[in-house]
Amino acid sequence: MKTTLLACCALLMAAPALAAAPVQDNGRVTVWDVPLARGQAGQPTPANYDSVTMFLEGGTVATRHGDGTVTKATRKFGDAVFTKKGSNDVDTATSAGVHEVVIALKDTAPGPVDAPPPGMPTSFPRAGAQKTLEGDRFNVWRFSWIRNKAVPMHHHDKDTVMVFRYDGSLRSTFPTGAVQDNVFWKGQINYNKAGNTHTETLVTAHQSAVDLELK
Repeated sequence: MKTTLLACCALLMAAPALAAAPVQDNGRVTVWDVPLARGQAGQPTPANYDSVTMFLEGGTVATRHGDGTVTKATRKFGDAVFTKKGSNDVDTATSAGVHEVVIALKDTAPGPVDAPPPGMPTSFPRAGAQKTLEGDRFNVWRFSWIRNKAVPMHHHDKDTVMVFRYDGSLRSTFPTGAVQDNVFWKGQINYNKAGNTHTETLVTAHQSAVDLELK
């Protein structure tokens, strides 16, 4: 164990830091897309905001904390980690293929949201979805669609950061009967405002997502 920790520390010291530009920035969140090659370090967690790191692809990650200590963990698709503002944590991938999405949680209250139609379920929880992390201001879910199996009609009652794992298309059917096909690509990050009501049906081979709902 001591040898492993020393090796992690040496890797952290040698790792080139990644400085990513935000891919989403609005009144509620700032989002960074952080794919990490083996041995590559991400940027420090946000200084001024609490944050959530979601894993689109997992692997082993060594985290250097602000006090200089290092911890190591194995993550999988859909896992999420909460970090308090000012922690100054830096992740380094110690295996290939790690893909993080870092979300700063701004101190902005949600705006007004239309109530769902009477008896209409909300988007989550739903059959097949797993809640991987919950906080006072958010929930994180991982979900995989099944081809040609419609998710029942539901109402999105929360603003959501949605990250897609594969190239794939989802067909939305709205209460009016209108139909819309949406093509998503691997690693796509969407910020969706609350208020949509629809079903979802996977019309291609694969699609999964990790979603952060803002309370």
